[in-house]
Parts: sequence; C-alpha cells; structure tokens
Amino acid sequence: MKNYITKIVMVAILITTLISCKVSKDIETPKDAFPENFRSASVSGDTTSIGDLEWKNFFAEQDIIELIDSAVARNNDLQIATKNIEIAQYRFTQSKWGNVPQVNLFVNASTSNPSDNSFTGLNLNQAIGAKHIDDYSAGASLSWEADIWGKIRNQKKGAFANYLQSEEVKKALQTTIVANVSKGYYNLLMLDAQLEIAKKNVQLNDSTTNIIKLKYDAGQVTSLAVQQSEAQKLTASQLIPLLEQNIAIQENALSVLTGSFPGAKERNTLLTGITIKNNTAIGIPSSLVSRRPDVKSAELALKAANANVGITKADLYPSLKITAQGGLNSFETSNWFNIPASLFGTVAGGLTQPLLNNKRVRTQYNIAVAEREKAVLSFRQQVLVAVSEVADAIVKVEKLQQQETLLQERVKTLQTAIKNANLLFKNGMAEYLEVITAQSNLLQSELELADIKRQQLSANTDLYRALGGGWK
Repeated sequence: MKNYITKIVMVAILITTLISCKVSKDIETPKDAFPENFRSASVSGDTTSIGDLEWKNFFAEQDIIELIDSAVARNNDLQIATKNIEIAQYRFTQSKWGNVPQVNLFVNASTSNPSDNSFTGLNLNQAIGAKHIDDYSAGASLSWEADIWGKIRNQKKGAFANYLQSEEVKKALQTTIVANVSKGYYNLLMLDAQLEIAKKNVQLNDSTTNIIKLKYDAGQVTSLAVQQSEAQKLTASQLIPLLEQNIAIQENALSVLTGSFPGAKERNTLLTGITIKNNTAIGIPSSLVSRRPDVKSAELALKAANANVGITKADLYPSLKITAQGGLNSFETSNWFNIPASLFGTVAGGLTQPLLNNKRVRTQYNIAVAEREKAVLSFRQQVLVAVSEVADAIVKVEKLQQQETLLQERVKTLQTAIKNANLLFKNGMAEYLEVITAQSNLLQSELELADIKRQQLSANTDLYRALGGGWK
C-alpha cells in the first residue's frame, strides 16, 4: 500500500509540475490613472512630500500632539480597525495551509440487528450463530487536492491582499482622525479668539453708549441714538453665550475623537501665536499610491479581485484529489487490536470535472471578472478623488493667504476708522450712526480674520492628509 500511495503522490506532483500555470492573466494597476502633476503646482520631478512626515513632526503644537496621541491610542473606530486586521491575519494564516493534506482521526463502533427473515439475517445466523453483528474501527483518513491550476495559490494571494487592505483601511482612518483632531483644535482656538473679540467689542460698545448718553443728557442727540447704541451692544453681547456654547460642543467632539467622556480641553497657545507653515513639498501624483492608504487599499482590492478570478477560473477545470484511509477493524472488541490481522487500508485518486454545475461555476467566474473590472474603475475613481483633494488643498492654501493679507489691511483700516469716528463724534463732527457702523464693521472683520486664520491652518492640514500624511 505504501508503494501505491507513493506512486499516486509522484504522479500528482508530476502533473502539477507539467501543467501548473496561470489560468487567468492578472490585470496590472493602470499606470495612466495618474496625471503628470497636480493643478496649480509647479512641474517638478521631485518626489519628496510633506506627506512623508510623521504627524509628530508635522504639527508643532504640543497640545495637538497630546490630543492625537490619545486619539490614536483610545479612539474606538481605530481599535475596531485593529481587530479587523487581526481577523484578516487569521484568515491569511489559515490560507497558508491550503496545500497541506487534511488528516482526521476516527473511532467508530456500530451494531446491526437484521430481520430474521431477511437474507442478511438468515446468512448471519447460519455463519456465526448470532442475530446481530458488531463492527469496531479506529484509524486515520487523509484528503489532499493538488494545486494544478493555482487555485490554492490564488486563495493565498487573495487572503494576503485582504490582510494588507485591512491595514490600509486602518491607516486611512488614522489620517482622517489625525486631521479631524488638529482641525477641531484649530477651531477651538478660533472660537477662543472670537470670544475675546466679542468681549472687547462689548466693552467698546459700552464706552460708546456712555458717551451717547452724556450727549443725550446734554440734548445733543435723541433717544433713538441711545437705543441704537444699546442694541448694537446687545448684538455683540449675544455672541458671547453663542461662542461659549460652540466651544463646549467642540470640546465634546474632541473628547469623542480621543476616546474620552466630554470635558474641557487644555489650550496653551493662542490662534495668533501659531505660525502657518509654507508647505511647498508636494511630490508627484503617482507617489500617492505609496502614501495615501485609500489609494493603496484600492490597488490591493484589484489584486484581491485578480486572485478571485484565478480561483473561479480554476473551478472550471478538473481537480485532482487523493484520499487514503487506514487503521484497525474487527467484528469483535477482543480482536480489535490483533495486529496485523485487524489492519485495513484504502487509497484512491481521481480527477473531477464539473458537468451539470458547470453553468453555475462559469457564472461565478463571469461575476469575478466583472468584479475585477469594477475594482479597476474604483481604483481610477480613488485616484481622481485623491488628486482632486490635493489640488483643492493647494489652491485653498494659496488663496486663503491672499484673503488674509487683504483682511488684515481691512481690520487695520477699521481700527483707525474707529479711533477717528470716536474723536469726531466727541467733537460733534460725526453722527452716532457712523460710530456704530464702524464698530459693527470692525467686529465682523475681526471675527472673519480669526476664521480665515483657522481656515488656513485647516487647509494646511487638509493638504497634509490629502498627500497621505498622518498614519506613520
């Protein structure tokens, strides 16, 4: 029997060696999916990019670094992604055992009581003088399928691609969380700045109202002037509880991102104290495949789809299976372990070709081919989204800088206008409406300036994330 098993295994190996080949050709990642350069970016072959920086080196504010540290360690979505990686790793490890024969141990005991009037019953009674027969078996069974058409190999490739893809999904999630934490912190600093602006404006309006009241007492203005001044003061005062509300909500949102219950967040810096970096290192679009986890994930999805096509295509061809069974068998327990009399063994090998279910198998293959074509389109779409996000961030960084410069000039002009309006009003050379209008314009401009600064910081963060930064 050993010689028979050896011959079958040798034949299987020979067949595998001679006819093992790829039954389907893989589709490569489309190289034409990337443009030569980003819009609004100078043409350059330099592949260096701020996306290569670790987030601890990109952000300079210690408060942000501590918040991101907490988010990376405690964010529940990231922990779920980690478990998904663990599951994918188990599946990949299991796929490595596809070429290993399946071996099972068995112990069986059975008894049969045929009818006395049956052919079996009559013969049994005549042969051994008994009305029932017992059967005891113990041994091992083996089953092995030769990987002729690369089915098992493709299963390994698909499992490995899915494992790597689960890692990229976590990386992509981390880049989003890093960006959201930093942008949330910048928004918090903007709200702090706007709260101070509102409080200062209330004080300014209070001073103006007192002057108008003195002029009213002197009969120089009407009660309408006092009422409009007080209304302007109330408008600025109303901003204070609104901003305090938004601050609390933003702190709560940061708490969720960092995996903690709602609470205040420490701030050791001011919005005006943050220097906006001039991030000019962008790199070339094709490098996004190695930097952006979502683009890499789409590429791995294509590899998994290639593997699935190979698996379903292999199902269309004959499969070679070898089975063997051996052990001890006896009608009586007393003779069960009587060796070699109780020894038995069977070996079988054969090719199986799908016939009636060929249509179903071919349909699965056609579906796998269509899924692969979808994966190519998904990759192209993901590249389009990635390149578009980078282009959007580049133009935002550039244009927001221009807006801030103009807005700063506007604020300076209005600050001078406020001083002049108050001086002229005290000397009776300007109307109270001019003072109120100037104060209103200054309030709005200073609030806008704080928002523009926040948008600039967020745009830099968006550019960093769009280039694939934040997961290292």
